[in-house]
Amino acid sequence: MATSVSSSKLSLFFLFSFLFTSTLARNSPSPTTKILDVLASLKQTQHILSFDPQISNGFSKSQPLFFNSSSSSGSAFSIPLHSRGSLRKTHHVDYKNLVRTRLDRDSARVNSLTTEVLLAVNGIRKTELKPVVTELEPEALSTPVISGMSQGSGEYFTRVGVGNPAKQFYMVLDTGSDVNWIQCEPCTDCYQQSDPIFNQSASSTYSPVTCESRHCSYLRQSACRSGKCLYQVSYGDGSYTVGDFVTETVSFGNSGDIKGVALGCGHTNEGLFVAAAGLVGLGGGPLSLTSQIKATSFSYCLVDRDSAGSSTLDFNSGLPADSVVAPLIRSRKVDTFYYVGLTGLSVGGQPVQLPPGFFELEQSGNGGVIVDCGTAITRLQAEAYNALRDAFVKLTPDLPTTGGFALFDTCYDLSSRTSVRVPTVAFHFSGGMSLELPAKNYLIPVDSSGTFCLAFAPTTSSLSIIGNVQQQGTRVSFDLANNKIGFSPHKC
Repeated sequence: MATSVSSSKLSLFFLFSFLFTSTLARNSPSPTTKILDVLASLKQTQHILSFDPQISNGFSKSQPLFFNSSSSSGSAFSIPLHSRGSLRKTHHVDYKNLVRTRLDRDSARVNSLTTEVLLAVNGIRKTELKPVVTELEPEALSTPVISGMSQGSGEYFTRVGVGNPAKQFYMVLDTGSDVNWIQCEPCTDCYQQSDPIFNQSASSTYSPVTCESRHCSYLRQSACRSGKCLYQVSYGDGSYTVGDFVTETVSFGNSGDIKGVALGCGHTNEGLFVAAAGLVGLGGGPLSLTSQIKATSFSYCLVDRDSAGSSTLDFNSGLPADSVVAPLIRSRKVDTFYYVGLTGLSVGGQPVQLPPGFFELEQSGNGGVIVDCGTAITRLQAEAYNALRDAFVKLTPDLPTTGGFALFDTCYDLSSRTSVRVPTVAFHFSGGMSLELPAKNYLIPVDSSGTFCLAFAPTTSSLSIIGNVQQQGTRVSFDLANNKIGFSPHKC
């Protein structure tokens, strides 16, 4: 009899356990997912290796620029924007090597951005650093040249007119730097560019900047020769530009021209700028193009870097109505960078567990998250990255894993698949809005045979960076007048 009662109790226990577990399973939300088109991604890796802009005519040097004078925030204008891969045919014959080169360049840029913050937080000026005389021609400056900690040479390009009469040039677009510059004649040492080198003697509006001018005082690295201001900008991949700091006319097609824009006229230039003539700085400092033209807003949409397509860089057009809006935060230590009010992350629709205020920008200048078009892969503090990765791995038990690649430690072998369903990944911002990423923006191919990796990486720095791989296909708008950042998918 006792045995029978015990058996009944045991049966009831298992029954209640089963019912409790079943109830929990029913009440637990299923992970949200997106479909990754494996086949389309792999086709694109093969396309970029064979794409030749000289043959394909992916874009024309005479491509029209658009102007809209009806904007309530001032004159709105739009200029074409292209990826690095569409400007010059890659010399790589293997996609894996192309990706490795990109990631090496990306790591150099991230190191430069984090060092920039570190110097500012510790109150160290670049003029206090040791001279690096081996980087420069001795005749470039009359005083010792100071080592630059870099901001990166960029991945996207636009076309801008310089001088009067205007000559059109491809320029690197960079939200992580302020100084605009262009290669100039005579060139002591210049890299190859697709356009003729700018001949300032043919421009009626070229004017050297004096050492006493406010423009010269804004430079982080400057020198003086015969009363005229000299500049240097150095980048994390070893690239640099040195020359005269001047004012010149800059034009944007039908929008007319803007006189007196301060920019560097580089006579000694080295680095990985591909075929671009120079750089357009879109940072928040006083020397950036956005600051000098007093833009109330600007936006861009970055096409896939393996695509020959193009999009636009827009000024004074405001935020699209359907934008996911987040606060634009300014640092008191580094005025160049655009910080965003990120509060958290989610994977599969479930929040990634992190301490409250984990991503906040501190008064000291430490911490925070910046939005940067020149950094490729989003960097997260190690604690956040590990939590994101572990959550993603937990929800992908059926995907075959493979070894890591370069800075990626979470990779999958999808060579036998044409498409896969993967958990969603989303950014959550102050104010309550969220941006859910397309699957191809966080699971990317690293070769042409089917190896895909989670496109996030950890950093030991307190600075986190939302990179351009995660921004691709989304119009990113910077409302400078109202301190807001907007993200609008499918507005390219």
